[in-house]
Amino acid sequence: MAEVISKDLIRGHTDTIVLNILQQGDSYGYQVAKRVRELSHGHYELNEATLYTVFRRLEKNGALTDYWGDETQGSRRKYYHVTAVGQQMLTEKTADWQFAKPIIDDLITGKIIEED
Repeated sequence: MAEVISKDLIRGHTDTIVLNILQQGDSYGYQVAKRVRELSHGHYELNEATLYTVFRRLEKNGALTDYWGDETQGSRRKYYHVTAVGQQMLTEKTADWQFAKPIIDDLITGKIIEED
């Protein structure tokens, strides 16, 4: 079994993860969860309860809309679509991450060099 990433390490980034997946194409819950597993190479799974909490929060913020798909492939599925607000949110959160990533790396692994 693959080693897994702590949920605490991912917390705070789930909205961005979901927006990243959905900006690549409308999708439904199970498929989004599957994409999370694929993108993390099996090291992280977004459980259903957390995923639907993210969907509700992003819809409330205007970042997502939803619609019902047709029944051609079994049961009807609720699909989620990223809005312009969601695209802007993803852009901002991605920029924040790019800024924070090296700083966090330095804070966690950096060594203090004493100056004379």
